[in-house]
Amino acid sequence: MEYVRLGKTNLLASRISFGAMSLQDMQDAELAAQLVRKSYDAGINFFDTARAKRESETLLGDSLHEIRENVIVATKSSASSANELLQDIDESLAAMHVDAIDLYQYEIINFIPQKDGEDRIYQVLAHAKSSGKIQHIGAVTEDFDIAVEIIKGGLYETLQFPFNMISPVETASLVDLCSERDMGFLAMRPLCGGVISNIPLAFGFLHQFENVFPLWSPRSLEELTQLLYFNDHPPVIDESFQEDVAKARMFFN
Repeated sequence: MEYVRLGKTNLLASRISFGAMSLQDMQDAELAAQLVRKSYDAGINFFDTARAKRESETLLGDSLHEIRENVIVATKSSASSANELLQDIDESLAAMHVDAIDLYQYEIINFIPQKDGEDRIYQVLAHAKSSGKIQHIGAVTEDFDIAVEIIKGGLYETLQFPFNMISPVETASLVDLCSERDMGFLAMRPLCGGVISNIPLAFGFLHQFENVFPLWSPRSLEELTQLLYFNDHPPVIDESFQEDVAKARMFFN
C-alpha cells in the first residue's frame, strides 16, 4: 500500500481510502466489521464517514475500536448553526468511541464559513481543534465555483468533491489547484454512485493523480478484493486506456 501526505495536514494516508458511509446500508454489522478489518489488514488507514449516516459512524467506531491509534478517522457535518455543529462533533466522538477526530469536514452548500463569520461555524471548528477534539479542518462541496473559492481562501486543509472518470473535464483543474495550494483532495463518488461499473477503468483513471484520495465504498468482500487487486496491479495508462476513458465520458455525458 502506498501512503501519501494529505495536503498540509501532514497525515500519511493510504491512496485507497474507505468511504464508510455505505456501511449503514448493509444492515449487517458483521459484514461491516469484516470489510473494515480486511481493509485495515491490507494497509488502508483512512476511513471517512458522516454524522448524517449515524449508523455508519457507530459501525465504523465499533470496527476500529482496537486499532484506533493506527488509522485516520474522518467525518463531516452539515449543521446549520454553531450550536448544532457543537452537538454533531460531540455525538460523532461518542459514536466512534474516539477522543479526537483526525479530519473534521464541514459540508458547504450556500456559503463558506469564515474565521470571523457571524454564523460562528468556523469559530466552533477552530475551537474544537485547539481543544483537541479534532485535529484538522476540511470542507466538502459539490459546487465547482464554491470549491474554487474554498481552495483559494486557504482556510481549510482538505477539499472533498465529486471526481471520477466521467466528471466534467474542468474538475481536474480543482485537483491541480489543490496541489498548488498544498491542499488534500478527497474524491467522493469514484464510481459516480454506481453509474460506473468498469472498476479497472475507474481505478486507473483516479490512480493517475498522486494527490487524489478516492473514497471507495465497497459493499462486499468481493468488491474490496477487486479494489485491492488493482492497487497491487494498477492498470496500464496508455493510449488505449485513454481512448476507453474518452468513450465512457462521451457515453455518459
